[in-house]
Amino acid sequence: MNDYLIRAVSEDGSIRAFGCYSKTIADTARRYHGTSPVATAAIGRLLTAASMMGAMLKGEEEIITLQMTGSGPMGRVMAVGSPDGSVKGYVGQPLVDLPLNAQGKLDVGGAIGKDGFLTVITDLGLKEPFIGKIPLVSGEIGDDLAQYFAVSEQVPSVVALGVLVDKDLSVKTSGGIIIQVMPGALDATLDILEENIKNITSVTQMLDEGMSVEDILYVALRGIDYHITEKKDVQYKCNCSRERVSRVLASVGETELEAIIEEDGKAELCCQFCPEKYEFNKEELEAILEGIREEKRNAKESEND
Repeated sequence: MNDYLIRAVSEDGSIRAFGCYSKTIADTARRYHGTSPVATAAIGRLLTAASMMGAMLKGEEEIITLQMTGSGPMGRVMAVGSPDGSVKGYVGQPLVDLPLNAQGKLDVGGAIGKDGFLTVITDLGLKEPFIGKIPLVSGEIGDDLAQYFAVSEQVPSVVALGVLVDKDLSVKTSGGIIIQVMPGALDATLDILEENIKNITSVTQMLDEGMSVEDILYVALRGIDYHITEKKDVQYKCNCSRERVSRVLASVGETELEAIIEEDGKAELCCQFCPEKYEFNKEELEAILEGIREEKRNAKESEND
């Protein structure tokens, strides 16, 4: 079954909800980055959330970046989402390994750590992106994102995410839901939702028992009139290219690039989101260097005009 995302809304518009089945997305990240089970769970959860939050964007060129940086041994975990639901991401320390937590589950919160921040960067194609930043609540990702929605966007939200790692370390199942309360929601609706959420014991367990994300949303929204407005396939998709990587090389600056040419005569850059590698020979590096110098000359001429 392909990974997919669904969008739903209550008949009165006071509740909107998203669900994402992300087994292949999470397992692709595992294969690309060689993650340990706890790192697989962390990046899988964040990618699932990024897919749903990306679907909240409106413009085709808009992107959202989720970054979690805590005091735990995993370092930074990042996921990037697009309006079509496609995602990419990486883990700072993919081989981190910890004992199971007190509930006998993968200790994502311990791997990320509580002392740190969740940063959400929304690039709408304007001059500057919108940046929201909050202290981590638990490092478990779902709780932290719910807190972000409440504090930074003033939208009460339920965020439930889960990744189940199989015995062979592959991803057995993965998915999540986001339910948001819009302004004007009736108290009776909130009471129903609050009571229903008690039945969402574990997304991981529910998926493993054969429930779909539609089924999980039904449990959460039972008693509330709603309908699914969209269902689409989503995937892990890296948009790296030789042109993008050459811009990275140009960004290191003239002096650094001169040193690379003189000392090595070549450069190899690896994409941080996928296994792709890009090699540049001496002539290509010199062309990039000349481009930097040309920009400087043009900028200086503009100042003198």
